[in-house]
Amino acid sequence: LIMVTSFTRFVIAFSILRAGIGLQSTPANLILISLSLFMTFYVMAPTFDQAWNTGVKPLMDNQITQGEAFEKISGPFRDFMLHNVRDKDFDLFADLARERGQTVSRETVDLRILVPAFMISEIRRGFEIGFLIVLPFLVIDLIVATVTMAMGMMMLPPT
Repeated sequence: LIMVTSFTRFVIAFSILRAGIGLQSTPANLILISLSLFMTFYVMAPTFDQAWNTGVKPLMDNQITQGEAFEKISGPFRDFMLHNVRDKDFDLFADLARERGQTVSRETVDLRILVPAFMISEIRRGFEIGFLIVLPFLVIDLIVATVTMAMGMMMLPPT
C-alpha cells in the first residue's frame, strides 16, 4: 500500500537533502521515515478518505463483498496513480504488456501495469526534487571555493 502513495518521493528527497547539507546520519533515518510518512498522510488524505468511505466502511458493515471492496478501495488509488504517473513510464509498461498480448488503455489499465509505472515515476520525481534542493548548496560551495582560492587560501583550517 505504501508504494502506491507519494511516500517514495518524500523519502528520496529528504535523503538527498540530508546528504546535500553534508550530514551523514543526522537526522536519523527514523526521523526521515517518520517525516515522510506524515507528509504522505497529509498529501494522500483525500484518497484515503475516499477509499475508506467507498470500500472499507461498506465492507465492515457487510454491505459489499471482498471483491467489490477491493475494486472500490483501489479506485481512488488508481485515480491518484493515473494522475501522477509520467506518460513515458506508463507507455513503457503498457508496451511491455502489449508485447505479451494484453490490451492496455489508461481507463482500464491493470494494477500490475500501473503500480510499477507509478513507482518508477515517483523515484524519478524524488531524484528531481532532491537535485533541485541540493543545487543551491552546490552553488554556495563553488562560490566559497572560488572566493577562498582568490584570496590565496588553498585550504580553510578546520577550527
